[in-house]
Amino acid sequence: MILKIKSLSGKYPDYATEGASGMDICAFTEEPIVLNPMERKLIPTGLFLEIPSGYEGQLRARSGLAIKHGIGLVNGIGTIDSDYRGELKVAMINFGSEAFTINDGDRIAQLVIAEYIKAEILASDELSDTERGEGGFGHTGV
Repeated sequence: MILKIKSLSGKYPDYATEGASGMDICAFTEEPIVLNPMERKLIPTGLFLEIPSGYEGQLRARSGLAIKHGIGLVNGIGTIDSDYRGELKVAMINFGSEAFTINDGDRIAQLVIAEYIKAEILASDELSDTERGEGGFGHTGV
């Protein structure tokens, strides 16, 4: 699978190790961005993607930023559709108790490219029974 990327900085995402499933995505900013506790901001990356049809980009938080500083993604996982051609921006939030500064070139997220299947919708008045049925959150206990 080929992923075409245009980069305003001349830097491109890369896999940190041979076994990494996510590519590191860096901030592209003229000046530092301060993310105060519980504050949300869109962080520019200077990247534009051409994801092939049948694939999606999944933006994910970096575990080190999450555990050390409480930095995450506003929507948990961000989806980048194959027909989007605008700049990739990362919706970040500071769940921590101290301000966090993002500098140009800082690794702020991971990008995973995944294949997907589009479902064919079949309207139905009835669904098959299962052992679980309508059991929801916590229905199996602790």
